Amino acid sequence: MAESVELPSRLGILPFRNKVLLPGAIIRIRCTSPSSVKLVEQELWQREEKGLIGILPVRDAAETMAVGPMLYPGAGADLGEQSSKHQVGTSDTHKFDGKNQQEVIHWHTRGVAARALHLSRGVEKPSGRVTYVVVLEGLCRFSVQELSTRGTYYTARIAPLDMTKAEMELVEQDPEFLTLSRHFKTTAMELISVLEQKQKTGGRTKVLLETVGVPKLADIFVASFEISFEEQLSMLDSVDVKVRLSKATELVDRHLQSIRVAEKITQKVEGQLSKSQKEFLLRQQMRAIKEELGDNDDDEDDVAVLERKMQNAGMPPNIWKTAQRELRRLKKMQPQQPGYNSSRVYLELLADLPWQTASEESELDLKAAKDSLDHDHYGLVKVKQRIIEYLAVRKLKPDARGPILCFVGPPGVGKTSLASSIATALGRKFVRISLGGVKDEADIRGHRRTYIGSMPGRLIDGLKRVAVCNPVMLLDEIDKTGSDVRGDPASALLEVLDPEQNKTFNDHYLNVPYDLSKVIFVATANRMQPIPPPLLDRMEVIELPGYTPEEKLRIATRHLIPRVLDQHGLSSDFLHIPKAMVKLVIQSYTREAGVRNLERNLAALARAAAVRVAEQEHAMPLGKEVHQLASPLLESRVADGAEVEMEVIPMDVNNHEISNTFRVTSPFIVDEAMLEKVLGSPRYDDRETAERVATPGISIGLVWTAFGGDVQFVEVTAMVGKGDLHLTGQLGDVIKESAQIALTWVRARATELKLAAAEESNLLEGRDVHIHFPAGAVPKDGPSAGVTLVTALVSLFSQRRARADTAMTGEMTLRGLVLPVGGIKDKVLAAHRYGIKRVILPERNLKDLVEVPAAVLASLEILPAKRMEDVLEHAFEGGCPWRQHSKL
Repeated sequence: MAESVELPSRLGILPFRNKVLLPGAIIRIRCTSPSSVKLVEQELWQREEKGLIGILPVRDAAETMAVGPMLYPGAGADLGEQSSKHQVGTSDTHKFDGKNQQEVIHWHTRGVAARALHLSRGVEKPSGRVTYVVVLEGLCRFSVQELSTRGTYYTARIAPLDMTKAEMELVEQDPEFLTLSRHFKTTAMELISVLEQKQKTGGRTKVLLETVGVPKLADIFVASFEISFEEQLSMLDSVDVKVRLSKATELVDRHLQSIRVAEKITQKVEGQLSKSQKEFLLRQQMRAIKEELGDNDDDEDDVAVLERKMQNAGMPPNIWKTAQRELRRLKKMQPQQPGYNSSRVYLELLADLPWQTASEESELDLKAAKDSLDHDHYGLVKVKQRIIEYLAVRKLKPDARGPILCFVGPPGVGKTSLASSIATALGRKFVRISLGGVKDEADIRGHRRTYIGSMPGRLIDGLKRVAVCNPVMLLDEIDKTGSDVRGDPASALLEVLDPEQNKTFNDHYLNVPYDLSKVIFVATANRMQPIPPPLLDRMEVIELPGYTPEEKLRIATRHLIPRVLDQHGLSSDFLHIPKAMVKLVIQSYTREAGVRNLERNLAALARAAAVRVAEQEHAMPLGKEVHQLASPLLESRVADGAEVEMEVIPMDVNNHEISNTFRVTSPFIVDEAMLEKVLGSPRYDDRETAERVATPGISIGLVWTAFGGDVQFVEVTAMVGKGDLHLTGQLGDVIKESAQIALTWVRARATELKLAAAEESNLLEGRDVHIHFPAGAVPKDGPSAGVTLVTALVSLFSQRRARADTAMTGEMTLRGLVLPVGGIKDKVLAAHRYGIKRVILPERNLKDLVEVPAAVLASLEILPAKRMEDVLEHAFEGGCPWRQHSKL
């Protein structure tokens, strides 16, 4: 490496275009232009070892703004390719193009003094042009004070930038400099070790770390990297040795990390290639062994079996053409190739799908179908009638499209089981697809085969499972789909449930059209509000509001009790539940629209009876001619001397081997004492409404929820205050506005209703009103509580109690009109369940009572109301004597 030298005050300048020569770096150039040849000849060739020149970077005018003096040279050196290295390498061309002599040159203000390590002169033939090949070594940094021309090349008055020996010794004692030096040497040593392992070279590079100073060592390492021109300039401008070491450490560490990442990728690729080659050799050896043993049967290989399966699948011509193309591609691939398995799985799906296979339907018998529906479900007349209508149409027109039904109702009313019964009545297979919580569109349309782990959508997968193209497909919980960045499943269902579009349903994984028009779709939902209107428009909505107590009693005796006894290994010989007890369970232990809780309570009674039967000790002695059963339970009983009456029954007669071995003298009959012992104290009481409406300021409203209709109490109280209105009970914006309207209406008619004297018409003067909707943990919203709020406010201000046997629903306007609301059937059934005797309804809702069972209407007194005064007339005992007919 070069020692420190004294620089003259003026140097000849050789411009480097978009390239930087750093101190300690070595570069080989070839000079051919007249200006550069003249510079080398006068500054280096004639002075021999004493010659020095300055290497000054220049920028392209198109890339950056000028950062130094801007000159219009008469002649210049146009540098082409150059390479910076520690030792002399291959020859690189450096020349100025004459066409660019008049372009603006943007000089950098700092450069590097360089000396010639090797210099050779040549003459080109036949032109006779003189050229020079020069090997230059960078020595030290300088700054340009003044730039001028000398003949055809540039010279500059310069000032050295490197530290003196004394200044360097002072810096070397700085702790920060020592820390940076150690960090740089450690990183540089790691890089050298990695390069030696990769290139299998000796430790020649490590000598640099011991013989060269750290500041110059930083320049040498950075000069060997392929970095941008801007980073080279930044390194050249780093006169402060601390800044230079920091930048050099960062660049060395970056180069080290890039080498390690490249090695990791290379090792991974080599490992995969070696694994594939190993598998290929093993498969070839296995094939050779089979050929020697005579076990190789090429005609029966997997691909041939798959091809025959595809030929028998009955694909349409356009799809068969696509399948053949994919099959030809599969035959050309090796099993170890990455795309082999995905292509084969795709072809297997095409072969497994029921393109033409359909359920064999026997001759349609409407009476048999009706009997089948009546056997599986009690009531639901509207739904059964719709199915019979479809069967009648199918009988007249066999290729009629299947209906798209949507059963909407609270949980436990039989929506899912009804869809299964439809399939049974039609003689078709049944497939259920749960959409609850689905947020990805790919669950409906499938994933594209370009993705790893791609699969078809749930519809195509369901058809593959049932293996027929015309099943009854249940889309369960269609109101509980969501949407996020992966798409909207409800929007994807628009194509599925449109008879005009689902003939060519396109699954992303399948990527060929599939005909869904033969499928009968049945959807279920608890509420209609979350279903998008375009999707709801494609379905025929049938509401299932819930069951009356009489219907629940019939369902329990016909379906629930036999099923519960069968599930617990019992029969009517062991457990008898009288109808009176079933009715008591319905009234006192369950208040729901469906029958799930009723079935749970009946199951609890069956479990209690099973314990009693299994522990039965009072029976007749064993008969002498009766053989002992091969039952471990009975063997233990007989061994203990228990007296059990039994008979020999084959073990495969039914599923009650153990239960049928016991014969009690009389069945176990459920009574009220057992109900209270097994189910606990009654949860509901008919006296609840009377107890809660014991004071003025309370009224009973009817509401609709996702679980059916329900009864909602409204409580109002007054206290000393400033006339404010307080609302509690987790209320929505609509119901808050209804409360404000109700209070405004009552205040406006306080004198007419004799709630205040004419001179004291302000009801809220000096007091606040607090309205509360109990069950504060349940969110509440909607406009149907308007009449209930007015009734509670009038009851409070008049200090008269509202009738405890009367419930009401309806929206009111600011002028006192009562507007119709929805969910009338659910609300009326809820009032019937709670033992309400009188129901106040908007007059325009009377038409909705057609859907209410006649038995329920017979037990209720329906009171229509057109205005708010009509509601008050019916809500209080003896009418409303202070009623004044107000005018609109």
